[in-house]
Amino acid sequence: MSEPISQVNDIASAVRDAGGRAMLVGGCVRDEIMGVAQKDWDVEVYGVEPARLRAILDTIGDVNVVGEAFAVYKIGSDLDVSIPRRERKVSAGHRGFVVEGDPAMSFHEACSRRDFTINAILKDAITGEIVDPYEGRRDIERKVLRMVSRDTFAEDSLRVLRACQFAARFEYEIEANTIEVCRSIDLSDLPNERIWGELEKLLLKPKRPSIGLKLLYELGVVDQLFPEMASLVGVPQEPDWHPEGDVDVHTMMVVDEARKLIDGLDHPRKVAVMLGALAHDFGKPPTTEYVDGRTRSRGHDEAGVEPTLAFLDRIGVHTLDGFDVRDQVVQLVRYHLKPGEYYKSKNPVGDGAFRRLARKVEPDLLYRVAKADSLGRNPEWLPKEKWFDSVAQEWFIEKVKALNVERKAPDPILMGRHLIGLGLTPSPRFREILDAIYELQLDGVVTTLDEAVERAKSMIGG
Repeated sequence: MSEPISQVNDIASAVRDAGGRAMLVGGCVRDEIMGVAQKDWDVEVYGVEPARLRAILDTIGDVNVVGEAFAVYKIGSDLDVSIPRRERKVSAGHRGFVVEGDPAMSFHEACSRRDFTINAILKDAITGEIVDPYEGRRDIERKVLRMVSRDTFAEDSLRVLRACQFAARFEYEIEANTIEVCRSIDLSDLPNERIWGELEKLLLKPKRPSIGLKLLYELGVVDQLFPEMASLVGVPQEPDWHPEGDVDVHTMMVVDEARKLIDGLDHPRKVAVMLGALAHDFGKPPTTEYVDGRTRSRGHDEAGVEPTLAFLDRIGVHTLDGFDVRDQVVQLVRYHLKPGEYYKSKNPVGDGAFRRLARKVEPDLLYRVAKADSLGRNPEWLPKEKWFDSVAQEWFIEKVKALNVERKAPDPILMGRHLIGLGLTPSPRFREILDAIYELQLDGVVTTLDEAVERAKSMIGG
């Protein structure tokens, strides 16, 4: 038995002995009903005062206090325990609530504060009894996302973004009244980190993130929060190369293709690929023009850098787990055409070009974004014999693998200590020699330390 489940059972037994009732709530109940593996556990304790609950929890494990005033506690990383609470909107903003805990609250009232009916289902941790005051199980069967309360839903503007990511994640339809309320909500109070938290889930958790992206447009989220995405709407593309339609349509298809290509990557690199796919054509709106009977977007790769930076600033994405996601996304946008350009080049592209590219962007990630870009031109209605392939991108990654530069360029063979050993003292000339030898290394002219040292000697002597 896993530790969180064992702890839930221990808490439930102790709560029962204290005259209360421990109920599993929210996502863990929803996921069990859906047949999805539970990862996080939330327990709501009824009929036990906060001080008594805290004493019980102290016997179970190390307790981290999240909200002492209204009895919200975390045990480990996967188990949250609380008493039922009510929230009163007292001021503007996402955080403008007063929260009050009340162990005597009814199930019906406790669930009324939740966002969607599918998250407003309780399960007795001991008996397994399901309490479903807002018919969340019916909505799960119908694959419908429905708000619990029209009166309280709009008090938390983050729920609009949650609606988009849940609908994409579970491939649910959003109920009409819920759509209406979502469209009416002002999102200007949302902090960057909460916006990114939901956008990250929307991009990574669904099999088809485009479902959520379309909803971001339909519910007015894009118009309020993401002008770079809004600008893609209605920007035409050359039909011979983009039969799928305008840039916004293409982008959503690319994001879906990218989602298929991130398995096996660590979390920061998954984020980089998905954001790179989303932003790769941000440069098309200012560069698209009709020239000589064709729609062209010359220079859109470089033109996409500035709006990408603005977008990343707006959602507050920088470094994750020591990996510079921000810089990587910018470079993915800047160089997303390179695999195709190298493949189609009339003149052979030397190994040095691949190695130098690897100094600027991770080629493996670039391959994934470029492949998604190529395949994101194949609408379902297009006959398969006319589908675009990823031959150029597969050629690119094979070349990259052969050169062993999937993640980065080769480390310099010649180091400063080697020049010091030759009697040279640090100076501007010192750096010039190191850089020159490294360029030779990237071109494959210098392959060993002995060769590098001999080249350095000749430069010093010269």
